[in-house]
Amino acid sequence: MTKKILAVYFTQSGQLGDIIDHFTKPFVSSPDIAVEKVRIYPAKPFPFPWTTSVFFDAMPESVDGVPTALEPFTFKESQYDLIILGYQPWFLSPSIPASSLLQHPLFKKILNNTPVVTISGCRNMWINAQEKVKKQLKEAGANLAGNIALVDRHNNYTSLVTILYWMLTGKKDRKWGIFPQPGVSQADITDSAIFGETVKAHLQKNEWNGLQQHLLQQGAVDVKYNLMFIERKAGRIFSIWSKIISKGKKRSILLVVFKYYLLIALCIAAPIILLVDAVFFKPFLGKRIKKQKEYYAGVALR
Repeated sequence: MTKKILAVYFTQSGQLGDIIDHFTKPFVSSPDIAVEKVRIYPAKPFPFPWTTSVFFDAMPESVDGVPTALEPFTFKESQYDLIILGYQPWFLSPSIPASSLLQHPLFKKILNNTPVVTISGCRNMWINAQEKVKKQLKEAGANLAGNIALVDRHNNYTSLVTILYWMLTGKKDRKWGIFPQPGVSQADITDSAIFGETVKAHLQKNEWNGLQQHLLQQGAVDVKYNLMFIERKAGRIFSIWSKIISKGKKRSILLVVFKYYLLIALCIAAPIILLVDAVFFKPFLGKRIKKQKEYYAGVALR
């Protein structure tokens, strides 16, 4: 019997579409698997390249999960053997189009009682976004079987410069000929087919227990302590800021204040906080940190 797979995703730059294409190659090449790809579009498009003002204006709705209208879309089937959900984090949350999809009645209907594999492409912070996706999938009755987080492997500050360059110019080349190319490397995008092969093996056996462990053994997720530490604290701060901006009467001014706050927090405050943590706390919290990393690398929702 033919296995039916739905791969659904949103992309601005095209990177996530490239990831989905490579990840699904093992399925597409199998005669007993039918792959349906659906790219979703917001009714009011988000620009690419971004402008600074429009980018930061998306923060409150991203963090709060406020849905936007999507262009009409359809699925060929009413039920699938596997759904592959591709998304990207915005402000430590699933992007507005991805969050809108997860709240869409048509998508929620086919998610019910269906295995799901999530795959994200981002700069380097995806934990908070994945936690929110986990919750929305559980509410829809889906079975999250696996997760793959593809990231920019360069250090935090190098990738900050390159992602801003890419986002604001639309150019995915080496800034000034000095910095590396922004985004997930083409090698990692191409190699995502390896993870596809692993998922395919579990699909053919209809056995989803142990999938995430196999993906972890292949390096599908890498939870780095420093980024996990920053993201956990930043997630709470973003939530406070989103409420202040949403309820404030001078949104544009508050967004400018948030922009400069974020730059100061990332470039000045975060290194100091990490240094203090490394000296006074981290050495004594080994077991706790290990459990946290294991949890975020997995697919369970606590």
